[in-house]
Amino acid sequence: MDKKTQWLMDGLFMASTLFVSFFLNLALQEVYHSRTLIPMIFVLGVFLVSWKTQGYFWGIASSMISVLLVNYTFTYPYWAFDLISPECIFSAVVMLIVSVMTGALTTKLKVQEKIRAEIERERMRANLLRAVSHDLRTPLTSIYGSTSTILENYDALTKEQKLKLTREVQEDAQWLIRMVENLLSVTRIDDGKVQISKIPTVLEELIDAVILKFHKHYPDQTVTVRIPDDFISIPMDAMLIEQVLLNILENAVNHAVGMTELVLTVADRDSRAWFSVRDNGCGIPADRMKLLFTGYLDRADHPADGTRHNMGIGLSVCSAIVKAHGSEIYARNLPDGGVEFSFSLEKEETNEQQ
Repeated sequence: MDKKTQWLMDGLFMASTLFVSFFLNLALQEVYHSRTLIPMIFVLGVFLVSWKTQGYFWGIASSMISVLLVNYTFTYPYWAFDLISPECIFSAVVMLIVSVMTGALTTKLKVQEKIRAEIERERMRANLLRAVSHDLRTPLTSIYGSTSTILENYDALTKEQKLKLTREVQEDAQWLIRMVENLLSVTRIDDGKVQISKIPTVLEELIDAVILKFHKHYPDQTVTVRIPDDFISIPMDAMLIEQVLLNILENAVNHAVGMTELVLTVADRDSRAWFSVRDNGCGIPADRMKLLFTGYLDRADHPADGTRHNMGIGLSVCSAIVKAHGSEIYARNLPDGGVEFSFSLEKEETNEQQ
């Protein structure tokens, strides 16, 4: 929100709060013929203005206006100013103190919240760096070992052995490329400072692109696709949403032990399209569910056999991308076994009159 808009909203909030306070006092005076609560109601109004607006200006302004309203309307002589009376001066001092103290407290809380948010971001960056350092070490070590073996024993190796080592290098290199793509996606939308570009995308074309890219890496894995027959257009950054679906599908292949079925479903519900990826594998332990989208899985949970396990990083990317699109991603274990990941995107608005 820019400063001009914030200034306008704060001014409107102050005006509406004082308006309600003024007419509430008039009503109480008319019904109960009592002016006991009048100063308290205006003090409450000053407190709300100081709490909800930015800086000190609006709180101080509301306190001065409240003093003038009380003096002019609710203090003898009525409908006339008597600014030198002790009551007026005392009310002005009290309301000014309330507004300044509330403004100071609110400003301090906002600064502390900003500091906490920055600390949390730094913690997440540190966790991601630790996860990246750990996960990159395995494929790099494998690449170094395979290439060293080829170079040092080239004449002694058979053609089949050379091809096997070369394929392993290629697979590790492809895995590293996908890891880097994940990290670039996170960097692109880090802290929400970079606005994603939403372009209307046809659902069927999106799913076709995802399945095509997925089968390039996993040609033997069947994916059952279920999407509506109707034409559906969704405003999105198509490349990033493809990244989400590919990450979830790849995680199922790499981590859903015992999986025999992988299903990608899109359901049309009211104004949103709900995406889900479901498998019938081993599921996810409950104690790991809360860590899925953090970008960091406890090192104690990592296998010691040198296998790849970039689930935390991939799902962190998914969560960041979906949040940048104004939604949330969810994961749950299915009653009959397996896991379902789901998220929704708002569909493109259509004019029913056309």
